[in-house]
Amino acid sequence: MHTKKLVELWDSYSGILWEPGRHKDACQGYVIELQGIMDRHAIRSFDNQLVDRIVTDLRDKGNRNSTVNRKLAVLSKLLRKHHKTGGLDRLPDFQKLPERNGRIRFLSRDEEAFLFAALELQEVTYGNLARFLVDTGARVGEAINLRWTDIHGETATFWETKAHTPRSVPLTDRALLALEHQRSMALGPFAKVRYPNFRNAWIKARKRAGLSSDPQVVPHILRHTCASRLAQSGVDIKRIQEFLGHKTLAMTLRYAHLAPRHLDVCVDALNKLAQLEAAE
Repeated sequence: MHTKKLVELWDSYSGILWEPGRHKDACQGYVIELQGIMDRHAIRSFDNQLVDRIVTDLRDKGNRNSTVNRKLAVLSKLLRKHHKTGGLDRLPDFQKLPERNGRIRFLSRDEEAFLFAALELQEVTYGNLARFLVDTGARVGEAINLRWTDIHGETATFWETKAHTPRSVPLTDRALLALEHQRSMALGPFAKVRYPNFRNAWIKARKRAGLSSDPQVVPHILRHTCASRLAQSGVDIKRIQEFLGHKTLAMTLRYAHLAPRHLDVCVDALNKLAQLEAAE
């Protein structure tokens, strides 16, 4: 049986397995990279040798385990589909590599003020978008795809989400004001924003705000900032999960350490125990 190339599997199955968008484009880049590894080492079979070689090569290039896992996930998804269609007799073993729990970076109020002001100097809409994002926890794509018909009173509904599950969130006064400033936009408040342009403006604003040396200060930090502020304010983790639209609670638990007050009961118990022991 002729063994297809990985890029051929992409051509066959990507339209079924991935929806069009930036995520699909990134996955295609991973496939091209993995095909290059196969070609360099003359690997023509989708087996454990291929998986081991991919892990080794990607680590040699400086990829972290989390990045290697993302690329292997794309390979696994393609091979599972190929296996189901009868093109592959046996799937290789995919074992998720251990990942570090990295520090979650979020903006302070001062950093936010400097950054948003620098964005607004370039384009007022970018400042409004940033304020909307940090107060809703929305992803940039979700906000760009928002339409006026998706906003009812003080609630916004995001239909095109990463989890493929629509969610509605109540809007803060600041988020409502940001929308009001965008009323001249016909289709949706941020429908005319193009992500590459916003990203370029963000890079310039980051430099002006003195944050260019921090690689974690990317637009997605606004979502982290929203979640972190909710946790710091004592909002329970389950509600934060629903507000952000996380598919699993494990994703939201990354912010649990920012809400230490829910552990106060542990301190109270220890204090009471110490008092009882002292009284005996």
